[in-house]
Parts: sequence; structure tokens; C-alpha cells
Amino acid sequence: MRTSIATVSLSGSLTEKLTAASRAGFDGVEIFENDLLASPLTPEEIRARCADLGLTIDLYQPMRDVEAVPEDEFARNLRRARHKFELMRRLGTDTVLVCSSVSPLALDDDALAAAQLSRLADLAQEFGVRVAYEALAWGRHVSTYDHAWSIVEAAGHPALGTCLDSFHILSRGSDLKGIEDIPGEKIFFLQLADAPLLAMDVLQWSRHYRCFPGQGGFDITGLLRHVVRAGYAGPLSLEVFNDVFRQAEAGPTAVDARRSLLVLQESVGLARLPEPVLPTGIAFAELVTPDAQPVSAVLGALGLTRTARHRSKPVDLWERGEARILVNTGPAARRDGTGLAAVGLESPDPEGAARRAEALLAPVLPRRRGPQDATLDAVAAPDGTELFFCATDRPELPDWRTDFEPLAPTEAAGTTGAEVERIDHLALTQPWHHVDEAALFHRSVLGLHGQESVDVADPYGLFRSRAVTNSGGSVRIALAVGPAPTEDETRAQHIALATDDVVAAARRFRAAGGSLLPMPANYYDDLAARYGFTEGELATYRDLGILYDRDAQGEFRHCYTRTVGRVFFELVQRDGGYQGYGAQNAPVRLAAQHAQRPLH
Repeated sequence: MRTSIATVSLSGSLTEKLTAASRAGFDGVEIFENDLLASPLTPEEIRARCADLGLTIDLYQPMRDVEAVPEDEFARNLRRARHKFELMRRLGTDTVLVCSSVSPLALDDDALAAAQLSRLADLAQEFGVRVAYEALAWGRHVSTYDHAWSIVEAAGHPALGTCLDSFHILSRGSDLKGIEDIPGEKIFFLQLADAPLLAMDVLQWSRHYRCFPGQGGFDITGLLRHVVRAGYAGPLSLEVFNDVFRQAEAGPTAVDARRSLLVLQESVGLARLPEPVLPTGIAFAELVTPDAQPVSAVLGALGLTRTARHRSKPVDLWERGEARILVNTGPAARRDGTGLAAVGLESPDPEGAARRAEALLAPVLPRRRGPQDATLDAVAAPDGTELFFCATDRPELPDWRTDFEPLAPTEAAGTTGAEVERIDHLALTQPWHHVDEAALFHRSVLGLHGQESVDVADPYGLFRSRAVTNSGGSVRIALAVGPAPTEDETRAQHIALATDDVVAAARRFRAAGGSLLPMPANYYDDLAARYGFTEGELATYRDLGILYDRDAQGEFRHCYTRTVGRVFFELVQRDGGYQGYGAQNAPVRLAAQHAQRPLH
């Protein structure tokens, strides 16, 4: 189906919004009236700009407070409508959105509403315009889609139909089955928006918290199925009011928006995309640094060994068990210290994973590759992290490790540090305006499933985190956003390394010269009140800075290194079926990190 987006969903000037929509691959736009009024372009110039960009203007919106009003007020509304219809003819669009009235002058009289909407449609027809009547969830007398449809049906005018808006329908919990009773040709337009499930005033909810399909808690897929069964054949259009989107760059937001529609169409069988290729593990995490010494010291103390060096690039491979860290000292390194730049994901079909990503608007990144380098495709996550699709130790597929030349045994020797086994999870701090986009990206492009969002009290605000994972837990990525749109090294990205004995691992790390993050004594006093421990167990945790959590499935013990640049490491021990991340300990950890200066 054709796709469209309301200009109110994007930030910037009208021309910036149109350009972003076109580049993202939308077929058309809804012109929001405020965007037109603020534009220096004439309606004819806007029409020409859209044509140059390959965009149709699918809707002009909104007209407010039109129907079920006293006759003198309606006469003024018709004069206002005539001006809008003339404007629409100049724009080259044929459908106008009319919202159910919120005016205190509006009367609770369906017959009057139908008669006045019919007269409005008579005028619209003279200009070749159709009127799409929509029920606002906070409408004074008409607030549900079925009520709006009953008025349109009573009016019986060929130029009058209804507009269905997913937010207005789903925020009120309306029965979706009735949508199929509306003839498809009378559904003049469909507007889509998701939203988190919040208990608040519906107007404020709508104006500030809408998001793209798949980013909230509404059943947008179920609604679309009913609309398609009704016979609707118009565009799928996004109308999203969101404070964050209004401030973010229009280009990435438009890409995120169209990706959401592609995934939505796939979910209802309207589009065929390459199947998701679920990653099965984490092949490596790549750190970029201007100075390898500080992070190398930490890796050595953690028990990883420098085993190989890339044949043509300044990249070293550090390993212990299945935990692999690449340390890159290339020219792209940032001056503010070590950062997590890339993640290698084990994939059963790397080429298929790349095809899926490209179909969902995440193109394979250009990569400088030597003549003997293994084929290794990568795409960029919304935060800029490169995600490589890898095969390790599979003879039938190129192995990324063949690009590395083993070091001599004496050169490769490391400490006898902690017995880490693998990368347990990664925590990627997101730009404040990309967290919903990141969650949708990792679910749709990579096939990971999202867990519940967690809000954590940070000493300087609210820290929000949402994990995505595969079914077996061999891939876990926590997507986090800090309290404010500023970089803060205490909220750096981190790599969690799994061990079967975190106490021994912490002791070995400290004995090898590593510095563990100290935790406040009050935390351990509280632990003693909440849980029972064996003799000396809590004293050991206090000494090493080990945090503790448990749930119905099992126990979790974990501790942290000091931050190096913008990265820190975590040692974790999972016992039983514990699947979480110690979220209740996060406020204590964040406070402890604020009290420590990062290493450089």
C-alpha cells in the first residue's frame, strides 16, 4: 500500500520535512496547516516542490469546530471552508480532514451535525474536494469512530466519508470489529500512531506521547487488519505528535517512521520482506581508542589475553573463552577516550541478515577491505554503533578471525586473571531522541524481542532502559537513555562478562591491579535486612563491591570496573534461571559512578 506521513510528525521547515519524507521513501504527505502558514512558499510552489520530490499531497488538515453549531456560526464556518478549499485546489490535493467539534457552541444533535456536514460536502464538491470526518477522542459530543461513522452514514453524501485514526480509536478502547461494517470506499483516510500505555488526560497523551507503530503499546496490527478487511485502499499515513520527534533531525526520524510502516505491513501480510535472521550470540565487541594502554590494562586484569592482530589494520584481538574484545587504535578514534564502536553478532545466515537490514532501510555500510579480508557486512544502529553479521568457526562461511594473525606465544601471554566465559550482555547508551527508534530497529531488523522498559532513579534525573534479547538469552542488549540530552561519562556504554564465580573473578581482577567500583556501606546494611546470607558472605561482597539481586527464578551477583574513557566492564554471575540485569541495584551503581572520575 502507499505510505504517507503528516508534516507535523517531523521537525524543521516545511521544505526540510518534505525532503526528509521523500528521501525516506514515502509516497505522499499530509500537509499540516501550521506548516503551510509558516512557509514562505506559495501553495503553487509547495505543490511543485512535492512533485519534484515524487510526493503526492494526500490530505490537508485540520478543519476544526465545523459541525452541529448554530446557523450563524455555521455560515461563518462555510466562509472559512471556502477559503480552505480554494487553497487546496492551488495545492493540488483533494481531501480535507474535519475533526469532531470541541467548541462550547457545539450542540448534541446528530441530525444537525449530519445536515451541516452534508452542506459542507456540497461546497467541497464544487472544488473537487472530499471531506474526511474524524472523531477526536476528546470531542465534545462525538468522540468515537462508530459515532462519527453513523453521522456520515446519515448524511449520505458522496463527498463525505470518515477518517479513522488509530490513536483516537485505541486510546478509548473502542471495539475494532465495527470497523469492518464501514464500506471501504467511505473510509477516506487512515491515520496511524502508536503510544505508550499511560494513565493520563487523553488530550495531553495525544499531543505529546504518540510514537510510530511498534514503539508503543497499542494493537496497531489488529486495527489495520480490520481496516483492510473493510476494503480500505488508500494510503497508510502516520500522524504522530511527539515532543522528542519535534526536536530530532527530520531525516533519521522519517527513516524510522517508514521502517515502522514496512514492519506493520509485513505483520498483516501487505508486504513481503526478507525473513528475520535471529542472531545466536555475540562474536565480539569492538572498542575504539586513541590510547590502547588503559583499556589493555583492564582487559589483562580481567583475564583476557591479546592473541592476534589484524593483518592490515591497527586492531588487536583479546580473548578468554568465548569472550572476544577488539581494540582498535585507528584514526577514527575519539579524543575523549575509549568507546564501544561495533558489535559482531553471530548469524546463521550473514547474507540473509544483511538483506533483511537493507529492506528495512538500514543499508550495508561501505567498508575498506583488504584483498584477503573476509567478507563481513555491517549496518549502523540508530546510535551509530556498527553491527557486523558474523560466522565464527563455521567452515561453510567466511570466518572474520581469518583477518587476524596469531601472536607468538610469549607475545600473546596474559595474566591468569578472572575466568570469564563469554559476553553476557552489552549496554548501549542511546542519544536521548533515538531510544524508541533503537528499540524498533533491534526488534525489526535483528529479530530480537523487547522486554519491559525500566525507569531507574539516577542522582541527577531518571534513567530509562529497555533490553532486547533472543529467546535463549545468548544475545542480550540493554538500550538505555540518560536523564538529559547531554553526554555523561558516568552513563557510558558497558560490556558485561559472564563468569561462574564472580567472587573469584573479582579477587583475581583486583590482584592483577584492576580497580573495582566501591559501593556504599548503606547498600550492604540494606541487603542484610532483606536477605539471609551465609557467614562472611556479605562482608566479602562489601569488600569487593559486589551487588546482589534475586527473583523467583534465581540469583544475580555482579560488580563493576572503573570507567575507562566512555566504557566500563561488569562481571556477572547468573544462578538458576535469573534473566534480569540487577535493575534494582542500578541507582546505587550510578551514584557510585558519579562519585568516581573515569580513567583515561
